[in-house]
Amino acid sequence: MKKRSTLAVALGTGFCLLASAALAAAQKHAGGNADSGNGLGGTDEVILTAQVVLLLFVGRGLGEILQRFGQPAVIGNLLAGLILGPSLFGWIWPQAHDLIFPGDPKIKNLLKGISDMGVMMLLLLTGMETDLKLVRKVGAPALWVTATGVAVPFACGFAAAWFLPPSILPTEGSKLVAALFIGTALSISSIKIVAMVVREMNFMRRNLGQIIVASAIMEDTTGWVIVSITLGIAGAGAVALGPLAQTVIGTAIFLILSYTVGRKLVFWLIRWVNDTFVSEYAVITAILIVMLLMALITQAIGVNTVLGAFVAGVLVGESPILSQHIEDEIRGFITAFMMPIFFGISGLSADLTILKDPTLAAMTAGLVLIASVGKFSGAFAGGMASGLTAAESTALGCGMNARGSTEVIVASIGLTMGALTQNLYTMIVTMAVLTTMAMPPMLRWGLRRLPMRKDEKERLEKEELDEKGFVSRFERLLVTADESANGAFATRLAGFIAGQRGMPVTVVQLEKRKPGSREEEKKAEAPLKEVATEGAKEGHRAASEDQKEDKPEKVEVSARIETQPAEAVKKEGEKGYDMLFLGLEKMHLKDGGFSAQVDKVVKDFEGSLALVIAGREPAILDSKGFDILVPVNGTEASRNGAEIAFALSAPKESTVTALHVGERPASNGTRRRANKQAQKRNQKAVLDDAVKLARRYGHERIKTAVHTDIAPDAAILEEAEKSGANLIVIGASRRVGDHLFLGQTVACTLKNWKGAVVLVVS
Repeated sequence: MKKRSTLAVALGTGFCLLASAALAAAQKHAGGNADSGNGLGGTDEVILTAQVVLLLFVGRGLGEILQRFGQPAVIGNLLAGLILGPSLFGWIWPQAHDLIFPGDPKIKNLLKGISDMGVMMLLLLTGMETDLKLVRKVGAPALWVTATGVAVPFACGFAAAWFLPPSILPTEGSKLVAALFIGTALSISSIKIVAMVVREMNFMRRNLGQIIVASAIMEDTTGWVIVSITLGIAGAGAVALGPLAQTVIGTAIFLILSYTVGRKLVFWLIRWVNDTFVSEYAVITAILIVMLLMALITQAIGVNTVLGAFVAGVLVGESPILSQHIEDEIRGFITAFMMPIFFGISGLSADLTILKDPTLAAMTAGLVLIASVGKFSGAFAGGMASGLTAAESTALGCGMNARGSTEVIVASIGLTMGALTQNLYTMIVTMAVLTTMAMPPMLRWGLRRLPMRKDEKERLEKEELDEKGFVSRFERLLVTADESANGAFATRLAGFIAGQRGMPVTVVQLEKRKPGSREEEKKAEAPLKEVATEGAKEGHRAASEDQKEDKPEKVEVSARIETQPAEAVKKEGEKGYDMLFLGLEKMHLKDGGFSAQVDKVVKDFEGSLALVIAGREPAILDSKGFDILVPVNGTEASRNGAEIAFALSAPKESTVTALHVGERPASNGTRRRANKQAQKRNQKAVLDDAVKLARRYGHERIKTAVHTDIAPDAAILEEAEKSGANLIVIGASRRVGDHLFLGQTVACTLKNWKGAVVLVVS
């Protein structure tokens, strides 16, 4: 509590200082304009800068305070606008407010221009956070909740609008449009707020948490389609069947093309820009261009730009190679700059002083009640209809009653278009703030009452493993191989892992010379490209058979011919790959060291490596499953190797043995007993971790073995013979030096083992 008080005092002090500076700038601006009469120029920019600084500072400060009390930070941004607007600042000190936030259209348009761009970027971010796989996974319950959760509050809001007095409506003829806006505002749930609370309570992987988030996603999408239709009606001035049909059909065609052809085009564009441009943040520029182009398309078909921005975000978020770094960069800019400005301006447009009027205050209270009851009852009914329990349906109803950012955006569009009056807009914003602030404690209360099921516990454990996993972070794989047995094996294994997660694969096929014509090049590419494709199909089938996994996307395999492997890998590696699968005819020397060609190829690759050796048994190339031996010792490198081993082994067709090689016991009796006890604890921890990791990949049972009185390489070879292993997977780390060296254990194993080996270097 002391920290919160200190933060509040600091915020108040900072606000006074910034307000004083902004006021001084505003007074100078007013004097300058009186003397010079200049138009849009430097002094206007000073006022704009002062406005932005105040909105950012107060919005961030209030958001920080509210978040510490368990409230969404976005409410702090909205409250900042209410405080700086006529509701408080303008009411207490109207002269200062008018100087800093003048009614001059030129200055207001400067801030509005930033705000309009902010709306589109907010919806881009909302779309990027929309998980379509989650929607497909929960299926029927989310459909029921969305149908009733939108229909009931929409009907309540639409009906209530017809009983509003004409004094708070723009004109009598626009009552239909106002009713549509109110109904839409009451029916949408804010995906950002809902997801924040569900994620905070570790409910994202639980059944009900997935239904809540998926329902919010579908409601958001449905809401923007309704808004689009409403805007079409508003543009026509009435319900004209021709323009309305054109809007509906145009929206439907736009959505269909976006989620089919557009999805592939956006993926191709992001990959092409990432692979072609060398300048910084080129992918972010491409994403913004996609957003603006799609916004222009929706504007051209008669709906608002917001729908195009939202759909663009969905398509960008679905791209297989959108790295977490790029997503964080976009989110950081929007959250830190665009969000406080847009919601701050939304708050500036509201005037809470109207609530001094008992009639308007009563109507606002009635609107909050209708919104809450309508949303709760609709979501509750949908939950019960889909087979959820009363407790689960209650939590569902609590979770859906958060409108937050989405409703404010809808109301802002309505105000800009003239479909809502200032008073009606203020009532809707007030309702959005109150229902959003009420939702987190209500949802927390509802979720705490739900016991955890067995499948939900397993899902949470899997989520925890994925967060610190190795393969789970992969987004893109690179294969460099020739047409040797090693090359074919490396290509197949890469395809298998990619197929399980829908990752794109690039195959760089090595030849002694480049084909002369395009036809020759296609023919030369065919063997390894086909191997990768077949491996991806196997991985796709393995993942699809595991009912606990989401069905992966189909893998896109691209291939090309190169004659200089080292230069090809260096150039291709700069495009961003998580792992290089390398398979060359000569991988290692007789003494266990690596060939000069391997040294050259991996020298400049910054990601992880999988060095693949097929061994002397040709049957390994056609085997549908493997008998794998994987040494584990508790290091990160060996754990990464174990994860690759489990990812390479289909549970129904493969067996895995985890081997732990412990240190030799000390000769001294007392030390020997102490070391033996510590060694047992370490062995148990390492093997337990391997078992958990194996279960993550569908292996309910794996074999375990322990050797303590033998050298590691001898233990590996002995256990491989004993278990009948046909593939050894070893996780290792690079040693310092001019040549690739992975330690004496790896070198001795390569020297004496004639079977297949995968060396995972991280």
